[in-house]
Amino acid sequence: MTKSDNIPEPNPGIMEIASYVPGKSAVPAGVKLFKLSANETPLGPSPAAKHAYAELAGNLEDYPDGSSNQLRDAIASAHGVNAANILCGNGSDELLGLMAQCYLRPGHEAIYTEHGFLMYRIGILGAGATPIVVPEKDHTADVDAILSRVTEATRLVYLANPNNPTGTYLPMSEVRRLHAGLPKSAILILDAAYAEYVRRNDYESGIELVAGSNNVVMTRTFSKIHGLAALRVGWLFGPDHIVSVLERVRGPFNVNAAAQAAAKAAIADREMVDRAVVHNDEWLTWTSEEMRKLGLQVTPSVGNFILIHFDAVDGKSAAGADAHLTERGYVLRLVGGYGLPNAIRMTIGSEEACRGTVAALSEYLKA
Repeated sequence: MTKSDNIPEPNPGIMEIASYVPGKSAVPAGVKLFKLSANETPLGPSPAAKHAYAELAGNLEDYPDGSSNQLRDAIASAHGVNAANILCGNGSDELLGLMAQCYLRPGHEAIYTEHGFLMYRIGILGAGATPIVVPEKDHTADVDAILSRVTEATRLVYLANPNNPTGTYLPMSEVRRLHAGLPKSAILILDAAYAEYVRRNDYESGIELVAGSNNVVMTRTFSKIHGLAALRVGWLFGPDHIVSVLERVRGPFNVNAAAQAAAKAAIADREMVDRAVVHNDEWLTWTSEEMRKLGLQVTPSVGNFILIHFDAVDGKSAAGADAHLTERGYVLRLVGGYGLPNAIRMTIGSEEACRGTVAALSEYLKA
């Protein structure tokens, strides 16, 4: 686009953005759908959350609580933190975008790793800043590589921990080493959307690091283990001064009333969360092992999804597997947009979905 086109020009960086494409959900008519493309929980939301959502139907004329006070209190109680340091948003995507909006401008740089969440790049370019993409090691964030790319212009470092779509993570000792190597002018953003699924002794979501630092924030979501993806609820935990900045620019009613009520009920239902963790542990392990028995490479994952690679299989490809699976109702996620052109991401679904996907892939590989 040039000025000679005689049309209004967008801000710098906007036209470099490739629009985010969500996981597909369409299958041939008459075929049962198993949607395994968006990392949604197969167990659904807490019954208490559904009840709380339904109760709001009689008050749709009322504006929601603009500060999400009851939800913030519930989150604070569940995690043992100060509610004043919590900011709720329309999904964690909104909060990640607000960080870019508030702390980046042309001339600044922001870092993320090569297979990191696509929304980081969108937020960075949308603010007119320069995205710095750092190579990973074995599909895992590399602290030394990240620190080697830090400059005086670095203002944000996005770290998805665990990372989507790879499912890998950094132990907290490495996260602390990364933070220690950053200048005070740079903010470390810990995107912990899948934290509840992780069962590793060396993992932490980042709450303690945020509480003891002036330049770290953590984002979380109700879309994954809590099963409220349709309602778009996320939250950020950060220092007073950062929360104060974000509060000034967020929408005045950015989390709707039904979403607040459902999320408040969901975070109190510990039994439902535990059920989801047990299910995921069982079927993540089973599915990963069965995929490897088929001769496929699977990146070790601590999330509720696995990354399956087809590079070692002659004559077969992720695109071919995706087409074969879709015809049979199993919808997975191609991840070429994440720099993984011959891999496919699979959400851990129900037992039926996991067994069916393995059987369908076995059929494809033998064809």
